[in-house]
Formats: sequence, C-alpha cells, structure tokens
Amino acid sequence: MDYQAIWLSVKVAVFTSLIALPLAIGTGYVLARKHFRGKAVIEAVLHLPMVMPPVTTGYLLLLLLGTNGLLGSFLNQWLGIRIAFSFGAAVIAAAVVSFPLIIRSVKVAMQMVDPGLEEASKSLGASPVKTFLFITLPLAWPGILGGFVLGFARSLGEFGATITFAGNIEGETRTLPLAIYAKMQVPGQESETFLLVAVSVVISFVAIIGSHFAYQKK
Repeated sequence: MDYQAIWLSVKVAVFTSLIALPLAIGTGYVLARKHFRGKAVIEAVLHLPMVMPPVTTGYLLLLLLGTNGLLGSFLNQWLGIRIAFSFGAAVIAAAVVSFPLIIRSVKVAMQMVDPGLEEASKSLGASPVKTFLFITLPLAWPGILGGFVLGFARSLGEFGATITFAGNIEGETRTLPLAIYAKMQVPGQESETFLLVAVSVVISFVAIIGSHFAYQKK
C-alpha cells in the first residue's frame, strides 16, 4: 500500500485545516452578524470553489500563483518563492476547495447563537472581543467543529484542483486521490488500487459520522 500518499494526504489536510479554520471563524462571524452592501456578492465569491469544477479552481490558482502568474511571477522573481507544483500548492488547493464547506458551517453555527446573550454580555461590561471569545465561540463550537471535520475530509479527497495546480509528484504532491488515479493507470495494480480506495472510503465515512456527532452536541 502507498503509505507515503496516505501520510502526505493527512499532512495536507492538517495544514489546510490550520489555515482555513481561523479564517472561516472570522469570516463566518462577519457574515452572520454584520449587514453591509455587497454581502451577497462576497458570499457568492467565497462559495464559488464549492460549485465550480475543481480543475477550474486549479487553473485559476495557476493564473494567480503559477510561475508566470499575476502574483506568482513576483514571488518567484523577487523573493525566489515558487508555489506551483509543490507541497504548498497542494495545501493551497485543498484549502481553497474546502474553505466554503467550513465557512458555511461556521456561519450557520454563529447565526444559531442568540444575539441577546451577546448583548447581555456587553451590557455587563465585557468587550466585543471578550464576548466573542467567551460567549459566541463556545456556543457555536459544535457547528465549528463539524465544519472543521467536513473541511478536513474534503481536503483529503481533493483531486482536480490539486493535480492541476500542484501536479502529481510522488513524495511531494501525490496525495491519496492522486495515488489512486496513478495506480489505475498501471495494469496489474487492481488490488493496490482497491486498498487505497477502501482507505479513502473509511476516512470519508468516519468524517461524516464525526461531523454528525459534532452537530448533535449543539
């Protein structure tokens, strides 16, 4: 079995979650509690990766962060940083694709918190930051955790954006879905492919169950 691909997928998912969750919490709170012009447009843009073909997302990332991309060319020429076709690219691709799932769950969880409790906290002298940390965040935490689990699982299963933006480099960007695809192209690798598929199914199943129990704690 390709344990290297499994371990790489877990690493990508961990880095993705560490990057996406704090951003999703902040953005989800703003979308749940603030009203401003253009909010619907911003939400639509944030959710685009969830409905666009993943290959499209990967291609757009290439246009932005590729060696000749709008931002990637600057990073490469002036700072010597090459993002495309690297481990970092796999993390970015997974983060962009899984972010809408996390932020959607976080936003709903924030909306479920009674605003009256937040107002009561502020009226008793607590600052907005303290109210958020000790009232809003704990009450919304089960939904946030559920979104985290779903985002983690989505990043483990990411294929299209990863292979487009990060490539299929063994030991560096070949995650579990890419390893399954590579094994399928080689005759006589049916059993190895089946084992990797089984691992993928188990991980997905555990993630769904974990997300369900997280929501049940609300």
